Amino acid sequence: MTDDRWIELFLDAKTAEQGLAHNSQLAYLRDLADFKTFLQRAKTPFSAVTHSQIQAYLVECDAAGLAKTTRARRLSAIKQLYRFAYLEGWREDNPSLQIAGPGRDKRLPKVLNTTDVDQLLAAAERCGKTARDRQRNICLMQLLYATGMRVTELISLPISAARGDPQLLLVRGKGDRERLVPLSPPARSELAAWLVIRDRDETAKKTKGAPGSRFLFPSHGKLGHLTRHWFFGLIKTLANEAGLAPNSVTPHTLRHAFATHLLANGADLRSIQTLLGHADIATTEIYTHVLETRLRSLVLHHHPLSRASDKR
Repeated sequence: MTDDRWIELFLDAKTAEQGLAHNSQLAYLRDLADFKTFLQRAKTPFSAVTHSQIQAYLVECDAAGLAKTTRARRLSAIKQLYRFAYLEGWREDNPSLQIAGPGRDKRLPKVLNTTDVDQLLAAAERCGKTARDRQRNICLMQLLYATGMRVTELISLPISAARGDPQLLLVRGKGDRERLVPLSPPARSELAAWLVIRDRDETAKKTKGAPGSRFLFPSHGKLGHLTRHWFFGLIKTLANEAGLAPNSVTPHTLRHAFATHLLANGADLRSIQTLLGHADIATTEIYTHVLETRLRSLVLHHHPLSRASDKR
């Protein structure tokens, strides 16, 4: 069986069992293809790989200057491939056992403050060639900040999720998991205004015999909705318009801002985990850096020993 067939069957199984998203499939494919290229120099197929060859590959990745997160992700893909191969009986051993990963740097996410977000939202109201474009842009930004959705979740929202002036949106996230996210009053208002324009355009299309779109943000591309690439470009344009450094603003920084601002105003981690759609609360815990000042104040003002020292 060829290496490509190994990868194909592995990804098919993961997608069937875990509902692997398209972007995740591509990430696995890229990582395993890079490992395959490394092995081809030694003329070694997946079926004959040794423990030392996997270690040698990780050393090469390190020497190439790849980040710890990238090396950890590639090792994870390799480990999962060989675990699958062992269970399927393709190999009698698992050469990836007892190989330690490089660990992950716990970097704090870049966070926009509330003033930065206000400037971005104001920029969205001004940016766009037409009134339609401007309304679409402000609707996108309000929804992103109000819900903390991932960009793929936002641009692929079905129109059915937005009908009936909803106070909650049903979002389908990673692993095909669904969650409900509440909408702020400004987001509901901008959504309602966008729906009027969107439905008018769809009606005009249908009168010309064109099929209607099932997406909230339709596009003429093959996906049928706005693309991640287009949205990243929009964010950079809005950052420029708002007077912010474009390299400091991405769709994910709006997601970080959503979580950070909620925590800073008293929300608990479990609620944030649910709203963000994190499978593991450990992923959410990176946001606790914003609580440092508030927690210090809490201890100083409410701990019994602190109160006792004040009375002396």
